[in-house]
Amino acid sequence: MSAPLVIRLHPDDSVVIARATLLPGTVVADGITASDRVPAGHKVAVRPVAQGEPVRRYGQIIGFATAPIAPGQHVHTHNCGMGDFAKDYAYGVDARPTPQVEVPATFQGIRRPDGRVATRNYIGILTSVNCSAHVASVVADMFRRNPFTGDDPLADFPNVDGVVALTHKTGCGMALDEPLALLRRTLGGYARHANFAAVVVMGLGCEVNQIGGLMTEQKLAGRLRELEIQSIGGTRKTVEAGVAFVREALADANKVQRETVPVSELTVALQCGGSDGYSGVSANPALGAASDLVVRHGGTVILSETPETYGAEHLLTRRAVSRDVGEKLVGLMRWWEAYAAREGAEMNANPSPGNKAGGLTTILEKSLGAMAKAGSTNLVDVLHYAEPVIKKGFVFMDTPGYDPVAATGQVAGGANLVCFTTGRGSVFGCKPAPSIKLATNTPMYQRMEDDMDINCGTILDGEEGVAQCGQRIFDQMLRVASGERTKSESFDFGSDEFAPWVLGATM
Repeated sequence: MSAPLVIRLHPDDSVVIARATLLPGTVVADGITASDRVPAGHKVAVRPVAQGEPVRRYGQIIGFATAPIAPGQHVHTHNCGMGDFAKDYAYGVDARPTPQVEVPATFQGIRRPDGRVATRNYIGILTSVNCSAHVASVVADMFRRNPFTGDDPLADFPNVDGVVALTHKTGCGMALDEPLALLRRTLGGYARHANFAAVVVMGLGCEVNQIGGLMTEQKLAGRLRELEIQSIGGTRKTVEAGVAFVREALADANKVQRETVPVSELTVALQCGGSDGYSGVSANPALGAASDLVVRHGGTVILSETPETYGAEHLLTRRAVSRDVGEKLVGLMRWWEAYAAREGAEMNANPSPGNKAGGLTTILEKSLGAMAKAGSTNLVDVLHYAEPVIKKGFVFMDTPGYDPVAATGQVAGGANLVCFTTGRGSVFGCKPAPSIKLATNTPMYQRMEDDMDINCGTILDGEEGVAQCGQRIFDQMLRVASGERTKSESFDFGSDEFAPWVLGATM
C-alpha cells in the first residue's frame, strides 16, 4: 500500500504537508482538492482560515493568515505571516522523572588522565587572533591526511585522528568586555576538550586577546603550549617550533587505547541546518527519540540555536526542572528580541531562503520543528554560549541559529559528538567532535549519499516509525563514538567550520 499524498500531524491542524508535489485537482482530504500547485514539503489548507486567524501545524500556532485561506490552497509566505499571541510558560508543569535503563549502553571511548572520556584523539592548534591563522594552518598542513590521494603523514600514529588548526577572524580590534570574554571562553573550552590529546595556542604578540590573559582567565596554565610569532622571531621560526611541538606530542597521543565506557560519558550536540518542511516530521523527531535514549542511558544532549527556538520556548519551559531554569530560557528570548531590534533585524528573518523554498514559512514553524530534536525529557539547565556543560540530561545553550557558530559553542561546552539534521543537504563537520549527518528525505539522501550518514526519509516513505529511526540513530551514535568514521570525516570536514560567535563592533 502506497503512503498517503499528504501528512497530517495533529487533528487540530489547519494544514497538511505534501509528501510530493501536488498538482491542482489532487485530492488532499475528504471533499478537498488542491487548488494550487503545492511543492513537496509545503503546506496545503484543509479548513478555511479567515484573515488574522491563526494557522496551526503540530497542533500549535505557526503564524496568522494575512489573507483569507480556503481549503485546498497552498499556504506559505504569500498568505501566512508572524503575529503576537499569548504564551503560557507554565514552568515545570510537564516535568517528570526520566526513567533510567537498568543496564546502560556502552561505547569504546578514550579515558583521559583526568577521568573525562574522548570520542576522538586529535592534536589541536588554537589561535589567539586571526594574525596567527596562516602560521597555524601551515603547521597543521604538514600533518594533514589527504582524503583524495590517501597520502598520510600520520601513518605511523594510527591512534591519532589528526592535527587540526582552528583559526578564526577576530582576536583584535574588539571591545575588552563581553566580546573578548566570550572569545576566551570559547577558546578555553576547546583547549580543555577531551578530544584533544595536546594543544598549542599561537598568537602574534600585539593583539587584544593576549595569550597571557587567555591563559589566566581560563585557568589554562599547564594545559597547553604557547607560541608567539613576534617573540619567537617570525613565521619560519614559529612554524618550526609548531612542527616540533606536534612531533613531540604525537608519540604520547598515540599511546591511547579505547576502553568500554557508559553512555553517561556522551555529550551530544543537536544541530539542524538547511531545514525543509520535512525536518519537523522525520529527522528532527527521530533525533528527539534518540536524544531521549541518550538521556535515559545517563548521557547529555545540548539543544541550541536560540532564534530557532523562538516562539516555541513555552513548550520547553513546561519541561523545566525548576522555575529558575525556565525563566533563564525566557530571559534569552527577551535578549534576542532586544538584540534584533538594536541591529535593525527581525526574528522572523531567521528562516533562510533555502528553508522557505523547502516549505518553512515562519520562525514559529521552524522553531516547533527544530525543538523536536531534544525529545521529551526534562530541561535541566540553561547555559550561555560556550559555558561548560556540567549537568546530565537535556541542556539548552544560547547560540545564534547559524550552524557553524552554534556548533562551535556546543563543542566548546564539552560536546564530544554532533548530530546534524538537514533537509536541503548541508555539508558540515566540527572537529574535534565527529558529526553525524541525518537526511530528512530519501531523494536528498540518495542525491548526496556521500555526505549523509543516515536516511530518516524512511519515516516519510512508511518504512519505519520515529521510534525505530531513533533507535538506528542511537546505535550509530555509539558506533561513531567508538571510532567509526562519519561521512564528513571521510572528507576531512571540521577545521574551517570553527566559528566563535563575534559580538560587538570591529574597531
